[in-house]
Amino acid sequence: MTALLTRGGREWVPEYLLSIDPEACIGCGRCFKVCGRAVMTLKGLNEDGEIVELDEDDDDDEIEKRVMAMNDADACIGCGACARVCPTNCQTHAKAA
Repeated sequence: MTALLTRGGREWVPEYLLSIDPEACIGCGRCFKVCGRAVMTLKGLNEDGEIVELDEDDDDDEIEKRVMAMNDADACIGCGACARVCPTNCQTHAKAA
């Protein structure tokens, strides 16, 4: 991929969000708040370690914890804002192939 230029003319290469480690994620939502592109969403992690949808009507007895999960990876522009605010470094980013 060809490097892009910032407004000031500096070279910049986007690093896209590839995955979120549900074991390390604490579900704080900081990444979600800084992302204006709906790349991530809040989900639940059940006792089997599976990521499941949260349902407002359920009592969430099956949910061990809330975690951030990929919602629309193709919407990521590689700005890195989510990585900068993550307190647990649970995200994996990479340059485009």
